[in-house]
Amino acid sequence: MRRTIGSSGLSVAPIGLGGMPMSIQGRPPEAEALRTIHAALDAGMDFIDTADVYCKDDTDIGHNERLIAKALRDRADGRSVVVATKGGLERPKGDWTTNGRPEHLRSACDRSLAALGVDQIQLYQLHAPDDDVPFADSVGALAELRAAGKIAHVGLSNVSVAEIEAARAIVPIVSVQNRCNPFDRSAWTDGVVQYCTANGLAFLPYSPVGGGRGKAKVATDKTLVAVGQRHGVSPFQVTLAWLLAKSPVMLPIPGASKVASAVDSAAAMKLVLTAEDLAELDRAFPT
Repeated sequence: MRRTIGSSGLSVAPIGLGGMPMSIQGRPPEAEALRTIHAALDAGMDFIDTADVYCKDDTDIGHNERLIAKALRDRADGRSVVVATKGGLERPKGDWTTNGRPEHLRSACDRSLAALGVDQIQLYQLHAPDDDVPFADSVGALAELRAAGKIAHVGLSNVSVAEIEAARAIVPIVSVQNRCNPFDRSAWTDGVVQYCTANGLAFLPYSPVGGGRGKAKVATDKTLVAVGQRHGVSPFQVTLAWLLAKSPVMLPIPGASKVASAVDSAAAMKLVLTAEDLAELDRAFPT
């Protein structure tokens, strides 16, 4: 049931926790966020995905990383949790902008190390390519950070197959994180999921149950609801189980800001969809 993050040797539960909703605008009180992280771990999750820019603005950089570090310090099993973070974006006055300059990535990594309270980041991902910076320069900076021992493994986010191949020519890549859910299937149509599957790279679909705006579509979709009713589970669990069934390298990272959401997502690890369920879902959401 556990899945390995590419060639990293890191073995984790097949569904992880996305930390973003706990730190951006509309975030919950810290105590509730900490309870949510603890509930996710108690429910069997042992992989958490974060980023330095999961925060309100540029005065708040590292909020989610610090929150996760605090939650893990409270637990005896905190050291066994794999935490992945990202660098390559900025939040000027709350906006989202790219910055893939090597000097920014080096300083961002140092800030993330401090925020997480670790000597080495287990998985560090380029958050997005920067159109104003040669892609090879950004990836090369991560290769240097890996050589320096500041990061153990390198991942990519928001990338194409061509960019994955270009990065792999520079440094070993263990994971790819792109948006993917029943209503956004571009990760299949552009070949990224197939590439990751064929090459043994972990694929981390973000917004797997629709994200902040798309979750309402999942909650009301007739096919997802019908399959869920047959199993007595939520349509969100059906969505996550469907993704897991699509490829052995899938590792969904649904976000959560409430205990109930984290627990519901974790429960999808135990949901076994039938062949009939999967056929029905594939007809509704062809990939």
